Amino acid sequence: MSAADSSNDRYGLLAVLLACVLAALLGSMTEARAQGGAHVDVVAQADRPPGSRPGDGGPSPVIFPPQRLTIRFDHQKHVKGLGVPCTACHDKAKTSKKSADSLLPPATRCDACHGSDHRAAEVVNAGGEAIGACAFCHVGYREGRPVERLDLPAPNLRFNHALHLERGMDCQDCHGRVENVKLATADQLPRMRACLECHQNPTPAKGEPSGACTTCHLSEKGGMLKTQFASGQMLPPDWLHDSGHGPDWIERHKRVAGDESRFCANCHSERFCTACHDGRVRPRRVHPNDWISMHPVAARQNDPTCTSCHRQQSFCLECHQRSGVTLSGPVSNLAGRGRFHPPPSVWTDGPRGRSHHAWEAERNINACVSCHTERDCAVCHATGPVGGRGQSAGLFRDTQRHGQGANPHPRGFRDRCGSALRANARPCLVCHEPADPSLRECR
Repeated sequence: MSAADSSNDRYGLLAVLLACVLAALLGSMTEARAQGGAHVDVVAQADRPPGSRPGDGGPSPVIFPPQRLTIRFDHQKHVKGLGVPCTACHDKAKTSKKSADSLLPPATRCDACHGSDHRAAEVVNAGGEAIGACAFCHVGYREGRPVERLDLPAPNLRFNHALHLERGMDCQDCHGRVENVKLATADQLPRMRACLECHQNPTPAKGEPSGACTTCHLSEKGGMLKTQFASGQMLPPDWLHDSGHGPDWIERHKRVAGDESRFCANCHSERFCTACHDGRVRPRRVHPNDWISMHPVAARQNDPTCTSCHRQQSFCLECHQRSGVTLSGPVSNLAGRGRFHPPPSVWTDGPRGRSHHAWEAERNINACVSCHTERDCAVCHATGPVGGRGQSAGLFRDTQRHGQGANPHPRGFRDRCGSALRANARPCLVCHEPADPSLRECR
């Protein structure tokens, strides 16, 4: 045998051993998940509750927290084999009005058939038959030790069993064909799909059930649904208005909210939405990973979605100052970073060409203010008395005034400057002092 063949055999053996170890681990995990150790048989889809789907994983573990079943109980044998009706054991369902009510029968209910005596919980008499022995029903029982605790947490919802039974509903309508199931687990609990068949399509024959979410779901003081529980966060399922909060929800939510905003309002206040859309909360998942290198293209397109979250004179400007790409800022590095705009002969000097900064400012001033403060513009455009360079044309292109900066106004502005001044004098005072003769002409 060659060295290569020997090496392949060793790798093959290791692969087999690894597969066995993984199988053992998965088996132990499956057993650990099997309702506290009780053996669970696979239930046929036809016997599962209405609204269930193959491979759905059962009902929501947030609404129905995980159970710990430490008993063996064969529903099929008791219901079909012995003819015991559901209400013989679960008689409290006929009067139960709260989902937190325990509908399990007392242990004394079993004594008549099993020959045991549970009247004194501290000293249980197992009787003389095998079916009365503690280990016959209690999983993991050891002589002389207490039985393992059965844990069925209360569901996080409202439900009135008595009302549903009064209106003609059967146990199978919510829990499926339990008479064909041996150990009934959380998988036999109701599905929301089946609930909505009545609650979203009320008819007099079914008692006109309310379709409001708070009919079944718990709510906060303000009326919105409670979504945070010890068992996790309640989220809508994928099939409900296509509102599954998966990885692509940040992209899809606008369509769902646009179609029916009242549906979103069941769980979210308007403040929750505006926190993102006003920019107070900035989820990082909105942009792709390389957005830092791609965002200039979107910003120069004057995309209004940028300003729905970001403010140019705070978020954009501060970042650009820190990175040294602005005219101002503590770490400005003009020589090291190179030129951002075209040369002065194209960008700032006259006459105006197609690439002159005046056209860019008129087209998309948002792109300018992401790097420049108002003072950067005033350096060239303001008059001398307010700190400008003041050696260019006057306010109107047909006049020359000493001390005026580069005139930013279009031709014919003199005819409408009065209305602009009366509407908002602040932009005028950035470049002109109040006693400027040009302003007096406009007044």
